[in-house]
Amino acid sequence: MASDPKIHTFEEVAPHNETKDCWLIISGKVYDVTPFMDDHPGGDEVLLSATGKDATNDFEDVGHSDSAREMMEKYYIGEIDASTVPLSRTYIPPQQTPYNPDKTSEFLIKILQFLVPLLILGLALAVRHYTKEK
Repeated sequence: MASDPKIHTFEEVAPHNETKDCWLIISGKVYDVTPFMDDHPGGDEVLLSATGKDATNDFEDVGHSDSAREMMEKYYIGEIDASTVPLSRTYIPPQQTPYNPDKTSEFLIKILQFLVPLLILGLALAVRHYTKEK
């Protein structure tokens, strides 16, 4: 690592989001992983999906080995100015549709439309069977 690391802003790093030009922000450091794109065990899509944001959580969630962490040193190009990195978005679950009793009654009507004819048919067969002369 350089003794006097270059400080990059998020605006400088974000445009580097292609296979031929890929920079990542991990733990406050900036890495140019372009030469590693073809060799990454998870494929280049994994690296590309981590561009344009702080990829620290993505990196840590995978559980990289010590050798992978050591390998990162050769791709290190500087530090990130943390004040320029946008806050990560919090997950907002989609709105659930409220309980609608009309939908439930529609379901019951459809079931009954299927079951009632079956019950009538069953009853008709039972009556025929027991009233048949032997």
